[in-house]
Amino acid sequence: MDLDAYLHRIACDGARTPTLETLRAIQFAHSTTIPFENLNPLLRWPVRLDMPSLEAKLVHGGRGGWCFEHNLLLMEALKTLGFRVTGLAARVLWNVPEGVVTSRGHMLLRIGLGGRDYIADVGFGGLTLTGPLLLEADIEQQTPHEPFRLRRFGNDFTLEAKVVGNWKALYRFDLQEQFPQDYEIANHFLATHPSSHFLARLFVARPTSQARYGLLDNQLTTHPLNGPSGHFTLESVAELRRTLAETFGLSLPATPEVEAMLSRTVANT
Repeated sequence: MDLDAYLHRIACDGARTPTLETLRAIQFAHSTTIPFENLNPLLRWPVRLDMPSLEAKLVHGGRGGWCFEHNLLLMEALKTLGFRVTGLAARVLWNVPEGVVTSRGHMLLRIGLGGRDYIADVGFGGLTLTGPLLLEADIEQQTPHEPFRLRRFGNDFTLEAKVVGNWKALYRFDLQEQFPQDYEIANHFLATHPSSHFLARLFVARPTSQARYGLLDNQLTTHPLNGPSGHFTLESVAELRRTLAETFGLSLPATPEVEAMLSRTVANT
C-alpha cells in the first residue's frame, strides 16, 4: 500500500516503528479522520475490499466506509509498519434483542506486540474504538473516549462500552483467524441482502477529540466528552450536505444518485 498517502490522509506524522505508542497514534488518527458511512450499499454500489479500491475510496477519495474497509486498510498499514496482525470476526450484539444470534458480520484486529495481545477496531460506527485494548478480560480500560472492557465466556470475548454509567455489549468474538474470503462473504451479504439494514437508511459516524457524532438519515446526534448530548433534525438537503462535509469530513460523489438519496433522506423523515 501507499503508506505515505495513508498517513497523510489521517494526519499522522509520528514514529513509524511497531510500538504501542505508534499503534495508539495511528488508531486514534484513523478513527477520528475517516468516517464510518454506508453510502455504497445504500446507493446499491459495490463495496470492494481489494487494496487499490480501498485506497482509492478511503485514502484518495475523501470517503469513509464500514468495518471491513476500515479494518482491512488499517491492517495493511500496520503490517507495512512491521506489526503482527491477525483479522478476527465478531457477532454484533449492539441493538440486537437478547437471545438473537447474528452472523459473523463484523471485523476487528488482533495485534501481537511485546509479548502481549491487543485488539483494535476502527469500524464500529458510533462506538468505534479510538485506542487499542489489551486482550485481557474483566479490567476496565480507558480510551480517548469511553471506558471499555472485555468479558470472557468460554473461548469467546464480549466487548462492552461504558455508556452513561452502564456497561453495554457491542459484539462477541473468538480468536479464530479470518481470511479475505471470509470477509468477502460477509461483506457481500451485508451489501446486497434485502434484510441488511445498511440498504435502507443512511448511517454516518465519526469521533473527534472533543465528541462523538452520529447521523441516522437526517437525525444528527452529538455526544461531547464533557457535556450533555444533543439531538438535531437536518431539514434541508443543503444542511445535510454541509453536515456531512463539515462534521463528518465526508466528500460526496457528484452523481445524480447521491442527489436523489439526499432528497429522499430529508423528505422521508
